[in-house]
Amino acid sequence: MSDFEIRTLGTEEHRAASNLFRETVHAPPSDDAEWVYAARYYQPGGTLGVFDPELIGTARSFDAELTVPGGARLPMVGVTSVGVRADRTRRGVLRAMMTAQLEDFAGRGVVFSNLLASEAGIYGRFGYGLATRHRTYSLDRHRARLRPDAPSGGELELLDLERALEVCPAVYDGLERRPGMMSRPEVLWRLYEMQLRRSATPAKAVVHHGPGGPDGFAVYHVDGPLAPPWTKTLELVDLFAGSAAAYAGLWRFLLGLDLVDRIVAGSRPLDDPIDLLLADHRRGSVDRIGDEHWIRLVDVPAALAGRTYGLGAPVLVEVTDPLLPGNSGTYLVSSDGVERTDRPAGLRVDVTTLAMIYLGTWRPSALAAAGRLEVRDPAAPAAADALFGVGQAAWSGSHF
Repeated sequence: MSDFEIRTLGTEEHRAASNLFRETVHAPPSDDAEWVYAARYYQPGGTLGVFDPELIGTARSFDAELTVPGGARLPMVGVTSVGVRADRTRRGVLRAMMTAQLEDFAGRGVVFSNLLASEAGIYGRFGYGLATRHRTYSLDRHRARLRPDAPSGGELELLDLERALEVCPAVYDGLERRPGMMSRPEVLWRLYEMQLRRSATPAKAVVHHGPGGPDGFAVYHVDGPLAPPWTKTLELVDLFAGSAAAYAGLWRFLLGLDLVDRIVAGSRPLDDPIDLLLADHRRGSVDRIGDEHWIRLVDVPAALAGRTYGLGAPVLVEVTDPLLPGNSGTYLVSSDGVERTDRPAGLRVDVTTLAMIYLGTWRPSALAAAGRLEVRDPAAPAAADALFGVGQAAWSGSHF
């Protein structure tokens, strides 16, 4: 037990929580005009405050669903805006807050908690593991062209921001999701609205209409001088497509925009196929590969039972979870499913490492070679590779 008071904040306290969080990341508080929009991405009942006796820490969350291998969508909570006042750090405030939050999630039947980490060394101690990665790449708009045989078909519609915020959520909801993708509740779209309105240049969206209706969209804005030499960069904010024709059609549109020199596409999946569509793949370059989502298996039995597995020999996995000890135990994982058992384990992992394995981003054998898990049966790592492997790179594409 801590000496801090930790409780859920009322709506009237959200602005104070926002100001505290922004102070911890060295940003000014929202002014009145911005708060009109910022207030809308606070889910009622989703913000914790730590008091001693004044507000010294906060964390915000919202309810959503996570798509897991096999296509099931399981309950998750997105965690964001986590901060502790600078004069109260390293005194147990963060640990008390994160522990209270996890216990609340577990009590509510949440299967996963999900966050984007400002620093990679913080959240592993609370059971969060790096579960998806993304890449940023840039294209020379003047010289990059799609191959003549790239998929085609459908119609494109250009929308301003107001119309995009009406149309894009429904298009997103109708798309098939790869492992790691999440639902986008209303509060998340309101966050994106505020961020896009904050841009110095107008945000636009282009929607692809296929035979069955809208099946993809891209959101972007273009930055650069309004005078010669007209050097401008298009920043791609979002791109989701439900078919090969939609994906190629959206890129054909972006590469055809006049008065754009460079396209920067951030937060794209590691297996994004743009390189394969280009007539000359050297007209694009990968700028960086980075962390995307860190997940925490709040309910290990439900998470393991909720996904499908590849073909391979069964493997016995012992999981340790000191913060939520009900998760600790040995699980028999096979292509037919998962069950708890008392049999000796072939692999021993902490819940943080299990999160890294869960969506298929990291191979158990690679983690074993790095000393991130304990091998008790020499055949177990290869068997776990086959069971936990996925055909598509796990990716979310949603930030918060």
